[in-house]
Amino acid sequence: MKKKIMGAMESFAKAMVQPLMFLSAAGILIVVGVLLTNSTITRFLPFLQWGPIQMLGKLIYNAAMAMVNNLGVLFVIGLPAAFAKTDKHKAALLGLITYLMYLVSSNTLLTLTDTLAAEQPMIGLYGTGQAKILGIQCVDMSVFGGIILGCIVGWVYNRTCQKRFKGAMQIFAGANYSYVWLLFTAIVFALVTNTVWPVVQGWISALGGLIKSTGTFGIFLYGFLERLLLPTGLHHLVYTPFQFSDLGGVLQLGETTIAGAYPIVVTEMQMPVEKFSDSIYYTSIGFTKMFGYFGIGAAFVYTAYPENRKKTFTMILPLVISACLSSITEPIDFMFIFAAPLLYLLHSVIAGLFMAMLKAFGVIALWNGNLLGSILTNIANASKTEKMWLMWVLGLLEIVVYFVVFTFFIKKFNYHTPGREGEPLAAGAAVPAAAPAEAAAEAPKAAASASDDEMAMNVINGLGGKANIQAMENCITRLRVTLADPSLLNEALINKTGSRGIVKKDNDIQIVYGMQVAEVRQAVEAQLAKL
Repeated sequence: MKKKIMGAMESFAKAMVQPLMFLSAAGILIVVGVLLTNSTITRFLPFLQWGPIQMLGKLIYNAAMAMVNNLGVLFVIGLPAAFAKTDKHKAALLGLITYLMYLVSSNTLLTLTDTLAAEQPMIGLYGTGQAKILGIQCVDMSVFGGIILGCIVGWVYNRTCQKRFKGAMQIFAGANYSYVWLLFTAIVFALVTNTVWPVVQGWISALGGLIKSTGTFGIFLYGFLERLLLPTGLHHLVYTPFQFSDLGGVLQLGETTIAGAYPIVVTEMQMPVEKFSDSIYYTSIGFTKMFGYFGIGAAFVYTAYPENRKKTFTMILPLVISACLSSITEPIDFMFIFAAPLLYLLHSVIAGLFMAMLKAFGVIALWNGNLLGSILTNIANASKTEKMWLMWVLGLLEIVVYFVVFTFFIKKFNYHTPGREGEPLAAGAAVPAAAPAEAAAEAPKAAASASDDEMAMNVINGLGGKANIQAMENCITRLRVTLADPSLLNEALINKTGSRGIVKKDNDIQIVYGMQVAEVRQAVEAQLAKL
């Protein structure tokens, strides 16, 4: 039973890699967009204010953010494709179709029950428990809904796609049979989520009163829940009421009443007040985004296997910069939230603790999630702040705490965080004996110069032939294969294909190819299709 459970978890981990494989590239483009349009930077580099450059920056940023803002869609397409045993392209297409059917079903149920929320002028649908996904208003399950439905689609597809009929019923054979099942799956999923999720959302909303009435502990709970609930979309129900309703404070200006932490802080920036009000603490969810992710990124790079450390640094750096400059944390969050759930729980605890420490130590400053912007706005509003120097001390301390905690738990539990896919080469890898270290580093070039067909056949034969290959996926640097009989593995033959090493764990084999692994996999799959 244990082996079966571990096998299922390993399959899930492999599948989760696929929808996320483009996040590092997206992170780099997001950073480019931010650097070109950030008001702080353009103030120092006036030539960036030129219209065409600003347009280019906004286009790059918005286009790259389309991926981050639609992670649920990526999961519901990528997971079925990763789980599918045959015709992966059909599974991916059915994943998208099922998601569309679910969204429309959820919208229909909201309309029929007269519970469709109205958009508010400043915040749209935030705080209502509903959202627009692909232009369709539905119950907001954020990325969580896409992951759950993606797993269901993969499971249903594998159990129905081989169904065959005779006569007039042939139209419902194969993937069409899967579609019929998935149509009803989408409807049932909408019924369940539209019934259950609003109840869960109600529980989260009810915490607002507790957060408001418990002082420093309430700020901790506020920050903890905002991070913890991010994958589910429920975090909107935590921070939105404080940002835009009287839960976050009330400011009376003559006959005008301003409610909510965000508008209050913005107003106080323009007023001759002695100092910012306590409403500012409800805007401190940007504090960890400005500092903490440096510690998280450093821990990932430090704990990466030596052969992956340089690639991990290249991948993580733009994501950290994206977090501290634009508060876009999803690309880095989703790289470890499922691989190491305990780490994400600790991440939420640390974020909440440091927000509480800001209040406990009486630090009053501006922490809007944009490190450069915060520096300038704090300088401009220095007379309204208190103990601003302590904010930077706590920021540096948070970086250290994240680094130490993440490093300790990653190593203790051998979490497969970025750069730690599978096992390290030193723990059982077979590096080609005939090749010195320099030659091993150049191995991918040698592989690229050889015939793709010849290389692919060597991989297949080295894995014991087509019949011995049960499943094949790849992560960022490794070809991950499940073999029926691992004793048929021919390491010497595989080493001729330019591999940097082989890691064996029961029936799971990982062949390290570096960044060319996707090309190797494509060549092998093309050759398998011919056999």
